Amino acid sequence: MTFGESIGTCFKKYATFDGRATRSEYWWFFLFTFLVSVALGIVSEVLSGLFTLAVLLPSLAVGARRLHDIDKSGWFLLVWFIPIIGWIIMIVWAVQEGKEPNRFSAAA
Repeated sequence: MTFGESIGTCFKKYATFDGRATRSEYWWFFLFTFLVSVALGIVSEVLSGLFTLAVLLPSLAVGARRLHDIDKSGWFLLVWFIPIIGWIIMIVWAVQEGKEPNRFSAAA
């Protein structure tokens, strides 16, 4: 999945927490939100804050779908609230290859 496809997919699935997201979809969207937030932060903290608020829901949705791809519940996103250890765990999970088949695969 390319950079543009990833951003388009994440905004099309703005609040879709079911299904799966590939590593490329997750990381390209992460890069997009990071770069735009930094650029807007240089211009205005208010603009950066508004952008961050606007992409909060799709960021959570793509995170949950990414966890589904490795056969974990989207509720594991709450691990982010554990300082340092939780962050490391989430990064490790986010870089893992998807498991096929898993309980979040589309029904055949």
